[in-house]
Amino acid sequence: MQNVVEVEPGRPAADGRPSVGPTYRSAYARDGFPPPVPGMDCCYDIFRMAVEKYPNNRMLGHREIVDGKAGAYVWKTYNEVFDIANKIGNSIRSCGLAKGSRCGIYGANCPEWIITMEACNAHGIYCVPLYDTLGAGAIEFILCHAEVEIAFAEEKKIELLVKTLPKSNEFLKTIVSFGKVTQEQKEEVRKYGLSVYSWDEFLSLAADQEFDLPVKEKSDICTIMYTSGTTGDPKGVLISNASIICLIAGVDRLLSSQNEELAESDVYMSYLPLAHIFDRVVEELFIFHGASIGFWRGDVKLLVEDIGVLKPTIMCAVPRVLDRIFSGLQAKISSGGFLKSTLFNVAYKFKHFRMMRGAKHNEAASICDKVVFSKVKEGLGGNVRVILSGAAPLATHVEEYLRVVTCAHVLQGYGLTETCAGSFVSLPNQMSMIGTVGPPVPNIDVRLESVPEMDYDALASTPRGEICIRGETLFSGYYKREDLTKEVLIDGWFHTGDIGEWQPDGCMKIIDRKKNIFKLSQGEYVAVENLENVYGLVSASDSIWVYGNSFESFLVAVVNPNKEALESWAAANGISGDFESLCKNPKAKEYILGELSRIGKEKKLKGFEFIKDVHLEPVPFDMDRDLITPTYKKKRPQLLKYYQGVIDNMYKSAK
Repeated sequence: MQNVVEVEPGRPAADGRPSVGPTYRSAYARDGFPPPVPGMDCCYDIFRMAVEKYPNNRMLGHREIVDGKAGAYVWKTYNEVFDIANKIGNSIRSCGLAKGSRCGIYGANCPEWIITMEACNAHGIYCVPLYDTLGAGAIEFILCHAEVEIAFAEEKKIELLVKTLPKSNEFLKTIVSFGKVTQEQKEEVRKYGLSVYSWDEFLSLAADQEFDLPVKEKSDICTIMYTSGTTGDPKGVLISNASIICLIAGVDRLLSSQNEELAESDVYMSYLPLAHIFDRVVEELFIFHGASIGFWRGDVKLLVEDIGVLKPTIMCAVPRVLDRIFSGLQAKISSGGFLKSTLFNVAYKFKHFRMMRGAKHNEAASICDKVVFSKVKEGLGGNVRVILSGAAPLATHVEEYLRVVTCAHVLQGYGLTETCAGSFVSLPNQMSMIGTVGPPVPNIDVRLESVPEMDYDALASTPRGEICIRGETLFSGYYKREDLTKEVLIDGWFHTGDIGEWQPDGCMKIIDRKKNIFKLSQGEYVAVENLENVYGLVSASDSIWVYGNSFESFLVAVVNPNKEALESWAAANGISGDFESLCKNPKAKEYILGELSRIGKEKKLKGFEFIKDVHLEPVPFDMDRDLITPTYKKKRPQLLKYYQGVIDNMYKSAK
């Protein structure tokens, strides 16, 4: 295992605790983890030191809209951003907030998002991102649970904040728009005794008042990130200054070990939500290096155009975005005529062959790059050198294809909000790492813990088990949920709930999920048992098994229909046939799908939780086929094995 070193031996099962495999860390941390940068004790120091070192570098850019058309990127320097953040910080303090108070930020990535975050960092105020995909009542829940006193929001989100009143205004006293505020909004908000300001009004609110910056410790919390990882209410993940500083030191060592150090000339396209840890820590890393961050216009249809204008050097993506790029390229090539597609395929095969033999991507086929693949590179702005994929697994064929044709390193990473994002990342020019998330980043220890009930053994010749992580990057607990913290943080080890398999070279492959929660390809979590309970309310269904995976963006299901309900529906609609033939009838399928959608709407399920296709199974799930336990719990791996063909057909026909 050349990419890792063993630091502790494994141990057998004892005292009711499962066995654990050896503890490993990155080979780049053989002599210890990289120390944080001297003088950097909090997230604000990352920004402050960058302003001192790179005052006139371009920091934050957005496209100016002139006569309804988007123009070039307009930039604010580090110094300019510092001055605005200083004013925003003083205005926040003038509203009565102090170190440890909570500030909500709600909206698509934009310069004001980062400026507000830096103002919070300066005064030791917890930054609490808010976002829609957590569900209908999530914004209200987070505002109340985190006791948010001031909330910043993009113009079009102000309405949604107002809807949380009067419940949220037990704590919420001030709303600030990233843009303007209408007269109606002002009147509506003031009914509840709240203050509301446009961005420009708030900038001058503190006038000439200057507030001293409090002393900030490494152990202080800098942000509470709410995550939808399990059933029930979102959990507030407490992230300390130390976690982010330590992560930056580790990622920096990794980049320099690969001769891919970030430089002040680097440009980043900010479009993945800052409300998630993945984008947040990447942007902190860019700020640390005095590099530039350009923001998209908030519309996925315009993203490619924004990329073309910004010309980023580093891009982060979720698999769904990369899948779109892959499909778009495939369509372009097949529509380009015989000659063009033949040329492309020959170039691809040759470069792929050379890369599999160990050639670096930029040396494998320079003529092919120049003649064929340069067009792909231009489509991503022309300057991209690293594409980092995270949030869900990237399909192996997509990763392999993009590594060849983009003329950039395509790296896959793995991490959770609780581990401050990057815990593993694959290395450049290592084609053998495709399909894995690479070795650990040099700031954590990793071990596998056996899961006997799933037949995963961390001490086997091919070690498999739950991935457990230890290190400074770990979260400080779930806010107001010590019970949940104790479930996952045991003796300093965070239990991720993901099942991993060590590869012979020290890379990790994610192979399963310990609990019945999975991610769809767009990075959204699905708590499947919870969904089955909701869909179980449909009287026309006796039992339902909901299925999805990280390579698909939607859910499908196998349903045991209720015999009486289906037969009476058929009689009422003039459809004849016995129960078995009714289950094969497309109209019966439509009827059951309609019933599932009806209950989904009634229970306010999120869009990605709706079922897009069903298979009607006349024979109930039973023990004879090993599909359920004696206590009628579903055996999910066995159900998948039994219905694999059915599942594959549903995904094919639904696309």
